[in-house]
Amino acid sequence: MSHVHVLQHPLVSHHLCQLRDKRTRPPEFRSAVSRLAMLIGVRATDDLSTQPVTIPTPVADAPCHELAADIGIVPVLRAGLGMVDPLLDLIPDASVWHLGLYRNEQTAEPVGYYDKLPKKGAPNVALILDPMLATGGSIDMVVRRLMRWGVEDIRVLSIIASQAGLDRVAKDFPDVKLFVAAVDPSLNEQAFIVPGLGDAGDRIFDTPQHD
Repeated sequence: MSHVHVLQHPLVSHHLCQLRDKRTRPPEFRSAVSRLAMLIGVRATDDLSTQPVTIPTPVADAPCHELAADIGIVPVLRAGLGMVDPLLDLIPDASVWHLGLYRNEQTAEPVGYYDKLPKKGAPNVALILDPMLATGGSIDMVVRRLMRWGVEDIRVLSIIASQAGLDRVAKDFPDVKLFVAAVDPSLNEQAFIVPGLGDAGDRIFDTPQHD
């Protein structure tokens, strides 16, 4: 799995502790998601193509490099929204395209409900944002949709992945690069990552589900 990148950094470990802790309140949870998304985003973009330019400084002309690729950010609604702002801080010129999925609680399979991708104009690089890569089903749907759109360079940015989900995506899409902050060993009977952090969307937006 040469295209799977698991971040190894003290700050990643530190912020993951706060993220996993069930006592962490939504404001602090959102902040931790943002910080981790920033760290993952830096790693996931370290080989983007650039082109040389010359710009005038107040003193003299300076040789520089600017991004050469057209980049699209694709958050998976709704939890992926929590990772958008830090990626836009890194790449202000990126476009943001939304795909909406929800999980069928009986089958644990993703169901698409929102898709506004245009027929043309696919970016060179698409960064899929989803905090949790559990079974891999949602990422599978999104990757296939982006491929049909015409995106050639697809990268997945997740905070926590299950080993099974990571293996599935890497096997089905060997050319897709995956960047994660942590890999957890298993899924429970409800297909939640163990130990994970619970439902990322509910914790980001403070919408706990009570039976």
